[in-house]
Amino acid sequence: MTTALITGSTAGIGAAFARRLAADGHDLVLVARDTKRLTEQATELHDRHGIEAEVLTADLATDEGIEAVAARLGDRRNPVDLLVNNAGFGNRGRYLDVPMADELRMIKVHIEAVLRLTSAATAAMRERGRGGVVNVASVAAFVPRGTYGASKAWVVQFTQGAARDLAGTGVRLMALCPGFVRTEFHERAGMGTDNIPNWMWLDADKLVATALTDLARGRTLSVPDPRYKALMGLVKLTPRALLGGVTSRTGRKYGPR
Repeated sequence: MTTALITGSTAGIGAAFARRLAADGHDLVLVARDTKRLTEQATELHDRHGIEAEVLTADLATDEGIEAVAARLGDRRNPVDLLVNNAGFGNRGRYLDVPMADELRMIKVHIEAVLRLTSAATAAMRERGRGGVVNVASVAAFVPRGTYGASKAWVVQFTQGAARDLAGTGVRLMALCPGFVRTEFHERAGMGTDNIPNWMWLDADKLVATALTDLARGRTLSVPDPRYKALMGLVKLTPRALLGGVTSRTGRKYGPR
């Protein structure tokens, strides 16, 4: 039986990963900021699937939180076979409207934490000759949309570059790029969602199933839905200057209210 560590495990995509991996018989290390919610989640998954679910309370916007999770990933006596870097958030507002402290916190969680946790996990995995990492990015990585999109673009580039460097070691890395998923993400950021068309919403459980299939196939990038794959194909064909204007208008239409 293998062990998976999931950050941001108590809601949305992280919770969907936890449900699927527990159902498949994996033990879990559940990471989030809310100890009560983590404990409830761990108890439910243990009772339903008979797996062991360890709770690790950590705020990945702090050095202490990152260090605690990195230490668990580096524990050779209790190895982690799959890391899902899912923790993340959005900020409401355009560039210069968002406080600098919030922008830096985003960079801490989306970039520094992903770098440090991926490094801690893959160093141990390479020694064992096996393991996997899923770094959750976003389709926003492919369009010019401020700090959020830029941070997710970093996740994609870093993950694919690291995957090439670790090729042949038995360690797989993949960037997962979903579109709109019904989670607490928008609510926490104060973003309205009533104006987002129904066709743009993805089901978290189906998304996770596709992501795990793509990881098993050795893909380094997963855009887990035909609708968004088609949209990303159009993005590649659109001139950057025009794309910037389109994504700015789309962001105002479908983004924060």
